[in-house]
Amino acid sequence: MDLSAKLALLADAAKYDASCASSGTERRDASDGRGLGSTEGSGICHSYAPDGRCISLLKILLTNFCTYDCLYCVNRVSSNVPRARFGIDEVVQLTLDFYRRNCIEGLFLSSGIIRSPDYTMEQVVEVARRLREEHDFRGYIHLKTIPDASEELLARAGRYADRLSINIELPTVQGLQALAPEKDAAAIRRSMARLRIRIDDAREAARPAPPAAQAGLAPRRAAAPRFAPAGQSTQMIVGADAADDRAILATSARLYGAYGLRRVYFSAFSPIPDAARGLPLKAPPLQREHRLYQADWLMRHYGYAHDEIVPDDGLLALDVDPKLAWALAHRERFPVDLNRAPRELLLRVPGLGVRTVDRLLAARRVRRVRAEDLRRLRVPLAKLLPFVVVDGHRPARALDAAELAARLRPAAAQVSLFDAAAAPA
Repeated sequence: MDLSAKLALLADAAKYDASCASSGTERRDASDGRGLGSTEGSGICHSYAPDGRCISLLKILLTNFCTYDCLYCVNRVSSNVPRARFGIDEVVQLTLDFYRRNCIEGLFLSSGIIRSPDYTMEQVVEVARRLREEHDFRGYIHLKTIPDASEELLARAGRYADRLSINIELPTVQGLQALAPEKDAAAIRRSMARLRIRIDDAREAARPAPPAAQAGLAPRRAAAPRFAPAGQSTQMIVGADAADDRAILATSARLYGAYGLRRVYFSAFSPIPDAARGLPLKAPPLQREHRLYQADWLMRHYGYAHDEIVPDDGLLALDVDPKLAWALAHRERFPVDLNRAPRELLLRVPGLGVRTVDRLLAARRVRRVRAEDLRRLRVPLAKLLPFVVVDGHRPARALDAAELAARLRPAAAQVSLFDAAAAPA
């Protein structure tokens, strides 16, 4: 198989991996005239997958051969799909060529499991090593790591990669046992814990030296070891098992708290050829994945607890975003006075994002906020005004939740899937 055919096959096979964001890495550039690539440069061409995900990295599998038989995976060992495998040098050359053509800003590399987890991980790490050490590549590298690989290989991966990720695969241990019995939930979490320890140690070592050391009165710290400066992330499949949105967000909250993950990514299950009987016959609505991303944003940036976002039936509403749904379910908390409410309450007002809240708080220190100021803030007034009191505006009457939902639902339902990871303002 020639290189272009391999690329077409293994790039397509990688489309199910959602966790390819490139935020949070350290700044590295080639402004000194040495090295190749940058994590900060402009001029990178971004493309979009049909479901709206932004792709700015060369996102490929090293191989789609796999010894595992996970029922939800199109590349499982029992799947009847064409197979291909890149050589290490082929991946290195493809990355450099695409970068020089200004098509990508880095590499996202995953792989099926061949021979053994250690053998596969060694191949993946060697790609990153050659890019960094032999070609002085300074662009972004994200490696999908294998939980069963040795701790030494995970440590080597962190030396070369900006971000590492280990897929949790499914929201519950029961789901993993049913659909991927060869994978060990405990081993996945152990590997996440090891990565967190190394990432935390590297960040601690990178902190500025205390004043005494800077003045020469105490020993200086050794140079900080580099280890996955963009942290670690994970991905879970939505809709392949019976886990509802409450279980999914509860798992996400535990992962953020226990392992310090930068992101939890959600990937709507996609039916595969020759699927097992235990799998759904059709994919869940992509809007469900979108709502989970919005709920995740509320947990990470708006101060919501995972168990207050989802209604009693365990599923997020598809016709309104979770922030608006929460406000409609808690009408007793509104309207909110924009000139007096604390930041925590302002963040719960539909239509107000984090930046807008900070601008309101800054303006309040100088003078009272007026209704006309809201137009200058470019906030969605139809969504905001039923929930707030401000100089020059008070809701005409207290609409109940059903009336408000009926008024706001048409606008809320027209959400583009290209905003799948955007904050629900």
